Amino acid sequence: MEAFETILVVATLLTGAIWLLDKLFFAKRRAERGGLLDEEPVLVDYSRAFFPVLAIVLVLRSFVVEPYKIPTASMYPNLEIGDFILVNKFAYGLRLPINNHKFVALGEPKRGDVVVFHYPGYPCEVDGKIVRSGDRYCYQPETPVVNQNWIKRVIGLPGDRISFEDNTVSINGKPLAYQPLGAYADPRSGVPGAQLLKEELPGRPHEVLENLDAHVVSGEWVVPAGHYFVMGDNRDNSEDGRFWGVLPEKDLRGKAFLVWLNCSGWFCSNGFNPSRIGTRIR
Repeated sequence: MEAFETILVVATLLTGAIWLLDKLFFAKRRAERGGLLDEEPVLVDYSRAFFPVLAIVLVLRSFVVEPYKIPTASMYPNLEIGDFILVNKFAYGLRLPINNHKFVALGEPKRGDVVVFHYPGYPCEVDGKIVRSGDRYCYQPETPVVNQNWIKRVIGLPGDRISFEDNTVSINGKPLAYQPLGAYADPRSGVPGAQLLKEELPGRPHEVLENLDAHVVSGEWVVPAGHYFVMGDNRDNSEDGRFWGVLPEKDLRGKAFLVWLNCSGWFCSNGFNPSRIGTRIR
């Protein structure tokens, strides 16, 4: 996804520059000469045709809405493998493409929001400094963070103390309530014996999956300013803040809000679920 973003930015700038340079310096000379050999070059013709289209796509994708595909089961039962989702890119501020730098602040994530973000990597101490590596054990200090976009749910806000123990999330010392909804049998969730529960997250109750007999990661995390604590809804099949810590605000990409298609495999060869179309992400 990031490679496509880079290609889109480069193609937009290149076609725009070719079109502008021709218009400022070469088009008048060709018009004055008026010979057959002075017709508009093919490169200029293509640049003039493609630049407006590329510019519109770049603006929409960078500042308005961006599509993503769900590749894993970490957000079951609410987001399924093969879901194509739309992400609101201006919900938390306008950010530059490629480097994700926020230059206009418009809002902050709320508890329960489903967010897309740059995977921040595992925190490791190297030479007295905390660095982030794509490898959880930080074998090589200079190893860059894996350039991926992930999706999870915001559980902890700045200043919160989050704990997870005995399959229960607690926020600032108050355990959340859970309402059993029965067994969940979809094998794609990757959690045998999963139970469907309604988690009473303040302001955003939602369904989660858990295997109540499984051994899961437990711990406590304090969320500093400018950070968030995120978790997957599929609690026994999600690599989230319980493993790699808090999420820096600078890594946010946007807020997921709609499923517009569900399709797995080339040309939906592994399945197409029309009932998922138009599903709001809550």
